This record gives sequence, C-alpha cells and structure tokens, in this order.
Amino acid sequence: MPALQQWVNDDFTLEQYENLPENERVEVFEGIAYDMASPSQIHQTVLTELLVLLRNYIKGKGGACSVFPAPFDVKLNDAPLTIVQPDIIVVCDKDKLDGKRCNGATDFVIEIVSPGNPSDDYIRKLYYYKIYGVCEYWIVDPGRKTVTVNCFEKNLISVTYSFSAFVKVNICDDLYVDFSQIEQMLQVL
Repeated sequence: MPALQQWVNDDFTLEQYENLPENERVEVFEGIAYDMASPSQIHQTVLTELLVLLRNYIKGKGGACSVFPAPFDVKLNDAPLTIVQPDIIVVCDKDKLDGKRCNGATDFVIEIVSPGNPSDDYIRKLYYYKIYGVCEYWIVDPGRKTVTVNCFEKNLISVTYSFSAFVKVNICDDLYVDFSQIEQMLQVL
C-alpha cells in the first residue's frame, strides 16, 4: 500500500482527509496517507458471506450492535491522525458512531488479506488494532486458506485455523463460522 506522494512529509489532517474525492480510498497511519487497492472478486465474495452471516446473527438475536462493510471509516487516533477502513466491523457502542464514522476502537474487525500487501493486515493493522483497543481481530487469508483470530480482551493472540474449521466469534456467545462453506464457494470462482 504505497504512501500518497503529496502527503509523505506532512501530517495529514482530518480536514484534508474529509476533503478527498469520494472515489479516493485511503487509510491514514500516524499522519501518513496510504492508497488502498480495489478489492478482488475473491475478496468481495468472502466479505459478503461473512457480512451477511454477522448481520443475520445480530439481527436474529435482537442485538444492539451494528455491522459495517468497507468503506467505513474508523478513526483510531486524532493526533497523529490514524483512520482505517476495515473490511468488516462490528460496533456495539452506539456513542462511537457519529453518522460519518466510528470514533475509537470497534468490538470486532475482519480484514481479508489481499495478495499485494499481506503485511498490512498481519503486521501494521494487527499492531494498531491491538494498541487502540479493538476487542477481536480476524485476518482471513483466502490465498493461504487460513483465519487468524486475535482476541485481545482475552489475551488470545494469533490462533490460526484452516478453512476446514468452525471458528468461534469470541464477542458472541454462540456464533461459529463454518469456513468450509466459504472454501467451497471459492472453489467455483
């Protein structure tokens, strides 16, 4: 994810971020803006399946949490500015939502690894999500067919499952994701 050339040496501000063209997708880490690549068909297929599963579960339980797909901003820090656009988020504290973004850590984040920048999800975002207080962070890697679960609240870090596993969503009492169904869908693409 290359840094936007015009902002490399400057502190990127919230005002500059909000004045970007609507079709410009960037994330900001400590005041440096980075371009985001367009997602692939595989990426979007995995995102859609997980999004629908989470949304249906929360709605079926009458839950108060909200589920958002990218692009939806999560402002982790004001100065230096850090804004991310996770693939999927779950926010249970409605006070963090201001109509434009989530201000502060979310309860649950899913990032789907893109082949062009896996270190972004495995290293950079892992670091930021942990230090800013995200409760649970999943790294779904369609290329490796793995899901890495980081449950920061329970100090459960980097437990990796294959796509043949049922993986528990730790912020929910009884939600498991059957990744073998997602793997079957990917085989026909």
